[in-house]
Amino acid sequence: MEELFQVGSITQTHGIKGEVKVFPLTDDISRFKGMKHLLLDGGKDGYIELEVENARPQKNLVILKFKGIDNINDIEKYKGKGLYVTKENRVELKKDEYFIADLIGCDVYTDDNPDEKFGEISDVMETGANDVYDIELVNGGNVLLPAIKDCILKVDVDARRVDIHLLKGLMD
Repeated sequence: MEELFQVGSITQTHGIKGEVKVFPLTDDISRFKGMKHLLLDGGKDGYIELEVENARPQKNLVILKFKGIDNINDIEKYKGKGLYVTKENRVELKKDEYFIADLIGCDVYTDDNPDEKFGEISDVMETGANDVYDIELVNGGNVLLPAIKDCILKVDVDARRVDIHLLKGLMD
């Protein structure tokens, strides 16, 4: 099966006409307006392909309406289930934006020693001001690196490589 990315999970139904409230797993819930096809984790029934008919934000949630699901009884059994997209159905990102799932596992190299692996991105923390990359060092330990232009020199997710500049005092 192709790689799937979770974009949210159904928290509860909304009204009686088949709408659901979804907790989004994205930093920009307006992205749901651009999503046309989602896969619902149907448990033992496998993944169910759904076409998004309507998406609108409500506080920190998104209300979704799926084509062909017009009754609360048709969707209620899927409360708590995840919603996924395939790699080709992910939303388009702007320049210098990356999916967290694509960054995790990328090899990291420094501008001081571009031919020697420095570490690997093990996690990305969203702090509000900017993301922070948790880099697991080759020689053990970790370093937290802010994802800012001064530190992130080049990202090539296809090559699974990130080139960085270490600010003074970061490794002391």
